[in-house]
Amino acid sequence: MKKALEEQLLVIKRNAEEIIPEDELVRKLERSLKEKKPLRVKQGFDPTAPDIHLGHTIGLRKLRQFQELGHTAILIVGDYTGMVGDPSGRSETRPQLSHDEVMKNSETYLKQFFKIVDKSKTEVHYNGEWFSKMNFTEIMKLASLTTVARMLERDDFSERMKNRLPIGIHELFYPIMQGYDSVAIQADIEIGATEQKFNLLVARQIQEAFKMDPQVVLTLPVLEGTDGAQRMSKSTGNYIGIDETPKEIFGKTMSIPDSLIMRYFELASDLSMKEIEAIRKNLANPAKNPMEEKKRLAWELVRIYHDREAADRARDDFIKQFTKRELPEEMPTLSIAAESGELGIKDLLRETGMASSGSEAWRLVDQGAVEIDGRRVVERNHKQSLKNSFVLKVGRKYVRVVPIR
Repeated sequence: MKKALEEQLLVIKRNAEEIIPEDELVRKLERSLKEKKPLRVKQGFDPTAPDIHLGHTIGLRKLRQFQELGHTAILIVGDYTGMVGDPSGRSETRPQLSHDEVMKNSETYLKQFFKIVDKSKTEVHYNGEWFSKMNFTEIMKLASLTTVARMLERDDFSERMKNRLPIGIHELFYPIMQGYDSVAIQADIEIGATEQKFNLLVARQIQEAFKMDPQVVLTLPVLEGTDGAQRMSKSTGNYIGIDETPKEIFGKTMSIPDSLIMRYFELASDLSMKEIEAIRKNLANPAKNPMEEKKRLAWELVRIYHDREAADRARDDFIKQFTKRELPEEMPTLSIAAESGELGIKDLLRETGMASSGSEAWRLVDQGAVEIDGRRVVERNHKQSLKNSFVLKVGRKYVRVVPIR
């Protein structure tokens, strides 16, 4: 049993920031092995957007590891907490979503979850299963299990108080609701990002109030986005979505700073520790080009969320487009017309769907992201002739424009 315990701890501790408290984790694992009863390992997600990205997968991958160790993964879809909005790391109140909006987002969430976790070994619960049935007396009793002073220990709340920024009363309920989720499903362990630490510890307090053995808290790192500065987020546009096309995943991965290659391998890939150490050694060698390891990273990520064939094709297309400066073999074709026989660059980008608004079109031009037949367009007053067909490239997207005569 000792060897089995050590093997489990080795897997569980990989990439973990904190385990609180670690001696309780050891005790729970020992009991699980002795009684041959799997631990219940929880992670919650609020579907505030329709897609998940690589940052979300760090916790999901850890859940999968627990499954492979024989434990039960429990996904909580926060249809009620999602309407409140997690205040973690926020300097202002989140916009509130309707229940319909949250439920619509959850449909794609679940589809994407099961690209990573084993569906056959996963319990899925919506926290509306219990919150929708609570009467006001039960809500008051739940709210009495902690204090305003405890809630204001949060860095984000204390900062808002200091800066005289508003805090909604409903926001104070969020950690309590997340904590009650752990009571409802009898969690032994809860996984969350480092910024979730406060919420996860409140859950221990709520469980103890319900005379339960409190859960062990396991925090995981937050993944930086493709800009190399801010955390990965759809709101900042620096994300790699797991449901994106192979080409998008490969191209976005190739855009990350070299300083993040190792971190992405560690947190987002399936490679063994031995393989990762070999990559670390290569990256530390000044004679080695980090581009090759970045291509391997991009290939690995496409393989995980698509397949090997798609990964090979995405790599080959990237090399053709950006190394050999060749056009992709396949690209959409769009026919457009203009009475004057030409279009301004802003209208061209909007007509082809490369920009959703005039302001976005100007931003793309100003950033140097627009090329026509391989020539960069940097002037806002550029007029494009529609006498002949041409290839429009914006970022990593291509379209062949064919004039209507």
